[in-house]
Amino acid sequence: MERAEVVFIPAPAMGHLFSAIEFGKRLLDRDDRFSITVLVIKSPLHGPSLDGYIQSVAASNSRVKFIHLPHIDNPPEEIFLKSAEKYLTEAMASHKAHVKEAIINDVLPTSVPLAGIVVDMFCCPLIDAAHELGVPSYLFFTCNAAFLGFAFYLPKRHDQVSVEFSESDPESIIPSYVNPVPSSVFPSFAFNKEGSYITMVYHGRKYKETNGIIVNTFYELEPHAINSFLNEGMPPVYTVGPLIDLKGQKHSDANQEKHEKIRTWLDEQPPSSVVFLCFGSGGGFGQPQLKEIALGLERSGHRFLWSVRCVSPDDKFSTPSDCQNLEEVLPPGFLERTRGTGMTCGWAPQVEVLAHKAVGAFVSHCGWNSILESLWHGVPIAAWPIYAEQKINAFQMVRDLGLAVELKLDCRYRDGEVVTAEVIEKAVKCVMDGENEVRKRVKETSEKSRKAVTNGGSSFDSLGRLIGALCNNIAPPE
Repeated sequence: MERAEVVFIPAPAMGHLFSAIEFGKRLLDRDDRFSITVLVIKSPLHGPSLDGYIQSVAASNSRVKFIHLPHIDNPPEEIFLKSAEKYLTEAMASHKAHVKEAIINDVLPTSVPLAGIVVDMFCCPLIDAAHELGVPSYLFFTCNAAFLGFAFYLPKRHDQVSVEFSESDPESIIPSYVNPVPSSVFPSFAFNKEGSYITMVYHGRKYKETNGIIVNTFYELEPHAINSFLNEGMPPVYTVGPLIDLKGQKHSDANQEKHEKIRTWLDEQPPSSVVFLCFGSGGGFGQPQLKEIALGLERSGHRFLWSVRCVSPDDKFSTPSDCQNLEEVLPPGFLERTRGTGMTCGWAPQVEVLAHKAVGAFVSHCGWNSILESLWHGVPIAAWPIYAEQKINAFQMVRDLGLAVELKLDCRYRDGEVVTAEVIEKAVKCVMDGENEVRKRVKETSEKSRKAVTNGGSSFDSLGRLIGALCNNIAPPE
């Protein structure tokens, strides 16, 4: 084989695009015969712009080409209010004709053969485009192997009971999890009768139509989940993680100045003395919860770096933003009282912060990318999930793997529940305890994560098997 092209179709969301591009970079670094075309879909939601990141990747790697698909009319916003999963799936399905057109006009006419199409876990309708073009398709699963097992569990369960989950359901025995899973940590789509549940059942079925499933994890982290896939009659699973952008993203000059202040402050703190609070691009709180966080941090007595992000209770389509006028949303005098031991900021350079020697713990929403970054740097987590699959991620980290401390696994935000300062204080003290067994296990897992991606490691070998499969797709018949 001389050259080969792979088409990537990532979901138009920050975490999904970043991890897909990191996988693409790893593929290119491993084998210089490959090049990548990324089909960029404009986000149907009001999320942060990804244009700057795309431009920086395109400028730094000549073997990655981006094709921006034409803008289309999104589904009615009323669908989103009832079911975000159905809304996103319908939006992705509406791009099918443009995906086929881009591949037919811009990829297939080149002299480089197309070895496969890698489709994001939320772009399942586009698997049909690959089928119709006669091109092998691969699923890129940005979550963990255990949650992949949950996705496979959904159609099996639905074939038996044909109804959504109920919050009063007993614990579920899901093969990819070590312990029975309580319904209180299921993603909200599991209970949704407006299209979310049945949409995710659809996704679970479509995953099995691919030629292989690429998962951002490593065997040593999730051996139970990965072994649960054996003899299940499913496509090969390739564990290629952790996929982490260790260099961090380029920022505007204004953001760079803010991030420099953060680095300078961290440089002045003792080793492993700072607890870092950051809740991802979609994680933010209203004023009542922000006040409880502030009080919990102050009472804990630990140094802290807190990325304070606010949400608007009136705009269901808005994403969290940096809080303006912190004095108005935090307890009176808090900023002054903690001036010597704490720092508040807006959007933070998470990877850089976790890599800093001053950071001793991470209060996290338990998005999978954040978990992998924290484990890589050996920073223990206090688990505080907010939405999507974060609760079941946190359950796995705390109960199955013993790699995180529980802060609050099952908060009912839609009912207006607020996590109290006492709960926050207790979790911060626990995760910052230098003798905590979780801290020791996280350090061991950090070493395993780094070995996994080196020559001879589990993810290195798994990527090699995937490369072999891609090459076989375009090998001439004997």
